[in-house]
Amino acid sequence: MNMTSQIKKNLILRIKDSKDLNFLNALQTIFDSSEQALFQLSSEQQSVIEKGKSDIKNGQFFKNEEVISEMKQWLKKK
Repeated sequence: MNMTSQIKKNLILRIKDSKDLNFLNALQTIFDSSEQALFQLSSEQQSVIEKGKSDIKNGQFFKNEEVISEMKQWLKKK
């Protein structure tokens, strides 16, 4: 087992067994702050996200149930 896997395993066990709310909150803060750096979006990705938000705001979207129904109908034709 490599070092990264061993550290992850040890952390998971310690987190799982911990009852210390302050400790768990501190870990949550660390994870939250480190995740912010993980999601560096390109300008194209940001543009697509903004387009999607605009579409939703303007009612240009399909409800999940509608998409599932349409897919089931399509699959029956296959």
